[in-house]
Amino acid sequence: MPPTRYDSEIDGEGGTIRVPDAKAGRLKPAFFQAAKTFWPEEESPSIGFRELLNELGFALRRKVATRVETRQISAPLAPLRKVVLGDEVSRVLLAEYAAHQMSERGTEETGWVLLGVRRADEAIVLATIPAGTGRVADEGHVKFDSDVQAFASRVVRQGHKQLTMLGVVHTHPGSLRHPSSGDYRGDIRWVANQKGQQGVFGIGTVDATPDGKAGISWNPAPNVQCLGKLCFSWYVLGAGDRNYRPLAVELSIGPDLGSCLRPIWNELETHAARLNRLAQRLNGVTFEIVPGQQQPTLTMTVPIGEDDKAIRVEMEGKAVRYRLLTPDGTLAADFHEDRVDVGVYLMLSELAAR
Repeated sequence: MPPTRYDSEIDGEGGTIRVPDAKAGRLKPAFFQAAKTFWPEEESPSIGFRELLNELGFALRRKVATRVETRQISAPLAPLRKVVLGDEVSRVLLAEYAAHQMSERGTEETGWVLLGVRRADEAIVLATIPAGTGRVADEGHVKFDSDVQAFASRVVRQGHKQLTMLGVVHTHPGSLRHPSSGDYRGDIRWVANQKGQQGVFGIGTVDATPDGKAGISWNPAPNVQCLGKLCFSWYVLGAGDRNYRPLAVELSIGPDLGSCLRPIWNELETHAARLNRLAQRLNGVTFEIVPGQQQPTLTMTVPIGEDDKAIRVEMEGKAVRYRLLTPDGTLAADFHEDRVDVGVYLMLSELAAR
């Protein structure tokens, strides 16, 4: 998709990496050691995205009998009439906006990418991805961290390929509840490439007048939702439109499929660009969030294509660990390399030289 003021390219940007020459500098014989893993392979407690989502779905079904249907329905797309937010999406937007206001960068604009599905005349938002700490922002604009957005979108879509980018939410520091002319110039180019040629846009402000019902949100207008002083106003813009149109907002029981990324967000931001390049260049790369030694851990698995072997990279805090998965067990790589793409190519070159 063409660049916008929010992200330069949602599918990521390319780059080059030099593959180490195994003959020029062979790694020491003890390159692989039997791993003293913190979980045995045969009884791994690793939790994949599907398992996480199944658990979330089960918890939601215990509360209510209905939930947002994430399946795409083959029906002609009509002009958007409303945006439906999963209730967890709404909670995340409000909570993270409130936290942003209290942070050192609270005077800056911030934002979120919205992922979800289109269905007839509605857009159903099922995941949020924050702009990232690497965003470029001030009181008048925000440019999202495109590497982080691309990789985070890849991970969320890994188990939910029907998700697509529906639009963006960003904040205004004053009381302007409508997208600006600068917003329009970028958005109108972007929506032309969207499914249905329409996009959903939310504007966050801190100018609502609390109605006295502490902790309860309310809708002063069909396209506006407020909680305390926080306010989100929703709009739709279609290709060829000369202005945004107010878009009614509704809530329904449903998850924020992007919330599982928050516990490993620092690792994601640190390694996003390199992980995204690896996923683009190597076949069958998958990502998981699993229990780590001290905290949730982001893992990447790269199948080697022989005898069910694979390389697994574990990113926990500042630590990066490399392992070789084999049918006979797990071997730990005896080297240190913070650059995950370089580390993976080192392992591939060592295995190729054997």
